[in-house]
Amino acid sequence: MESMKLTEIASALESRYSGDDGRKVTNVTIDSRDVDSGSLFVAIKGDRFDAHDFVPDVLAKGAAAAVCSKKIEGVPEDRVIYVPDTRLALLALARHYRSKFDIPVVGLTGSVGKTTTKEMVAAVLSQKYKTLATQGNFNNEIGLPKMCFKLDASYEAAVFEMGMSGFGEISRLTRTALPSVGIITNIGVSHIEMLGSREGILKAKMEILEGMSPDAPLIINGDNDLLPKGVQGISNPVVVCGISCKEADCRAESIEQHPESMRFVINFRGSRYPVELPAVGMHNVYNACIAFACGMLLGVSPEQAVKGLSEYVPAGMRQKIVRKGGITVIEDCYNASPDSIKASLSVLRDIDCGRRIAVLGDMKELGSYSRAAHLECGAAAAANGIDVLLAYGPEAAAYIEGAGGAVATALHFDDKQALALKLCAMMQDGDAILFKASRAMKLEEIIESVYEVLK
Repeated sequence: MESMKLTEIASALESRYSGDDGRKVTNVTIDSRDVDSGSLFVAIKGDRFDAHDFVPDVLAKGAAAAVCSKKIEGVPEDRVIYVPDTRLALLALARHYRSKFDIPVVGLTGSVGKTTTKEMVAAVLSQKYKTLATQGNFNNEIGLPKMCFKLDASYEAAVFEMGMSGFGEISRLTRTALPSVGIITNIGVSHIEMLGSREGILKAKMEILEGMSPDAPLIINGDNDLLPKGVQGISNPVVVCGISCKEADCRAESIEQHPESMRFVINFRGSRYPVELPAVGMHNVYNACIAFACGMLLGVSPEQAVKGLSEYVPAGMRQKIVRKGGITVIEDCYNASPDSIKASLSVLRDIDCGRRIAVLGDMKELGSYSRAAHLECGAAAAANGIDVLLAYGPEAAAYIEGAGGAVATALHFDDKQALALKLCAMMQDGDAILFKASRAMKLEEIIESVYEVLK
């Protein structure tokens, strides 16, 4: 982070501030444990705590100042910047700080594939620019400001992921990040419980335009059933990516799946470029097309973009393929939605193996659509030729019902340890095992049991 004077910060927050001693801030934090002499501590009130209680302690530790929304007794006035709402102040300060950097900034959202696409975009841009990309799950109204404050004069580009669960969140995030290029990967059913319908989800994702200038391009998946209609009438230039969409600006052709990669040709506005992507599944081809198109818009050469995609590395537990002890394990349990489960099942289907085993846990945040979604994914397991279906969680029983007896072995478990014991006892050389569920189900605990047996 580049330093800022407290007087500048107070001005950016439209706040009264009695101090004027030239003190500078080199770190903005909401964590009282992450405080040093150059820190600005923003006191956030959560559901279970109020960080205002820690303000005297962080100032005693040497923090330059604190941002607060209520009076802190016994604290000098020149150590506090008062604002009506500290959460909004964090966003406002991050926007002010981000605006100091005249660099390409990519803002990215979508129902599924956000993190994978973000990593591919970063891999492409990094071939030309020193690029800052969202780390971990820092894609919300606390995490995105943290990423903005990581910018410094050495960075030449940034890629910010934007998540949401309701209306208005993407609007606040994009007005903070101020993207020069926007991306919407797709419109699925994630968070449908809060947004009511897929059309509601589309409306929420389209908020990304609110932080973009009218001439900033928006990249979309043209094969999604809602996105092409959703962008009709907007003033921003639209760049369409896809596979079946014949009018796409960036289209994947001649697609081949190999054991650990996808090979295809990207046709970008009439010019063709062969790509080998070290990830499997058609959904990753879409993600790669979006990343390639983004690179083209931001001055990356086609050759650099192809090289960047070839060097892509999956993040976290997102479709990581591990081969151990004659077993192929697909770790894909960071999150789950009907679209992502179907994509993962298609990857399992196309792997060269003996039996295909799917370990599927509950999908969360689907509201009244939950049962239908789990039934639908159970049917998809059967349609993709899965040999063994092991379901975990209260909602997951519908996977078994949805499979309709078409899967040779289909078992439901309420106990994670019991599922792990059954899986470890039945697996054999040549099996391929997919683990997929919402993050809250913690399927990595079962994966650890499998790896212990395969040592």
